[in-house]
Amino acid sequence: MYKSLLSVGGLTILSRGTGFLRDVALSAILGAGGVADAFVVAFRLPNHFRAIFGEGAFNSAYVPSYSRVLETQGPERAKTFASQIFTILLASQIVLLVLAMAFTPELVRLLAPGFESDPTKMDHAISMTRITFPYLLCVTLVTLQSGTLNANRRFTAAAFAPVLLNVVMVMFLGVAFLFPNAGIAASVGVTVSGVLQLVMMLVAARRAGLMEKLVRPRWSTDVRRFFRALGPAVIGSAGVQIAIFADTIISSMLPTGGPSSIYYAERIYQLPIGVIGIAAGTVLLPEMSRRLAQGDAGAALHAQNRTMALTLALSAPFFLMFMLMPREIMQGVFQRGQFTSADAAASAAVLAAYGIGLLPIVLIRSAVASFQARGDTTTPMIASLAAVAFNLALKLLLYKPLGAVGLATATAVGAWINLLILVTLASLKGTMRLDETLARVAVAVDVGCLALGAFIVLAAPSIEDYARHLTTRGELSLLLIGMPAAALYGVTLLGALWLLQVKLPGLPRRFVKARA
Repeated sequence: MYKSLLSVGGLTILSRGTGFLRDVALSAILGAGGVADAFVVAFRLPNHFRAIFGEGAFNSAYVPSYSRVLETQGPERAKTFASQIFTILLASQIVLLVLAMAFTPELVRLLAPGFESDPTKMDHAISMTRITFPYLLCVTLVTLQSGTLNANRRFTAAAFAPVLLNVVMVMFLGVAFLFPNAGIAASVGVTVSGVLQLVMMLVAARRAGLMEKLVRPRWSTDVRRFFRALGPAVIGSAGVQIAIFADTIISSMLPTGGPSSIYYAERIYQLPIGVIGIAAGTVLLPEMSRRLAQGDAGAALHAQNRTMALTLALSAPFFLMFMLMPREIMQGVFQRGQFTSADAAASAAVLAAYGIGLLPIVLIRSAVASFQARGDTTTPMIASLAAVAFNLALKLLLYKPLGAVGLATATAVGAWINLLILVTLASLKGTMRLDETLARVAVAVDVGCLALGAFIVLAAPSIEDYARHLTTRGELSLLLIGMPAAALYGVTLLGALWLLQVKLPGLPRRFVKARA
């Protein structure tokens, strides 16, 4: 499992790295003005629906269902099941696309009512949304292919697919002068990338002998069971997306630049979420589903604890750096071209607020697997809706006095509530048992964070002053602080793990004996 996790994590790093280059290009070319705000809305709309009907809900219901059929009935029945779901999914996405294209102005007005006061921004958002929405059809089918390949322990193609989105968008931004504006160029890049992702996944599925076919859907026992799991999963995913929809709606009422500051801060804090949290969940869910289908609950719990320990160890330094040095991060990453120091400061405040919720967000995927691997999508739905209700109430309370920072703070608090509910319910049901090794890793992480925090507080100001004497650009300052900080955390963490006698995967036996 660790090999798969590292493989997915490595490709996810590549995806996030190219995504970083994409966002640097966006910030330099679009900045944080009206066109950028319109593109943010146009890019978010298909992604909202994808998260509801695609990655989140679909995978949580499909992967356990497909794994169960594969383990109990064999590959041929699993392929038939996948083909039935593929056909249903394709038909539903075509209907959704036709409706969205017909009612795009109403959709944009519903989800970005603040744009009504700026007709130019509204027109841009409508035009860009019509261009980006077909991306939803492509990427939803990509999600099904990814689930099938992942359940067969083939993770590479699915993990690489998002790289195409980033690379193609950068390519289209590079020829933005051929389009009416850079937002239109980026929007076209989004949809073209969706087509390329789908082609790549179809080729990968065909090579693996897992290619689905268009068939007449049958209301079989397996299909009924899948849809019974999908219903609560859609509601649960919709709950999270309702909160993000609220961000889109409320941020459209903020002054120009508000939606953009949220977007750029999101891009930074989504880096560890994508590399660590999503990679862990991608590997853990099929692993737990397979172990439970084999009747080995102990191995499923062991996999969950090790995944949570690794997730915690890798995400903690990001949490601390987002809280202690958000300004240096935003200046070093984005401040160039049309993206000003004021834009960096606004985004930095949002990043710090988002940082409060980083740890629960990366751990939620592992916690949810306690239920989803057993076919229970109702309990995560209840937890999600409860957290979202609190989240929405807090957004309405904070957005006027705090603006974009208030929206990010509400999101972070909602994530903590969601995680606490999931862990409590899983522990009461006996589907999650946190073990001693996880506790020891948590102690080691605390020690590493103390060293990292002390370095940032005590040494970072002097390093930043030194960097300013060499250049006015923020990249050097970020590198001179970030690299030694990361090294210090890594060395301290490994030392603490060694002292606490935590066995690391792949550790040579002679080293373990010497330590003992």
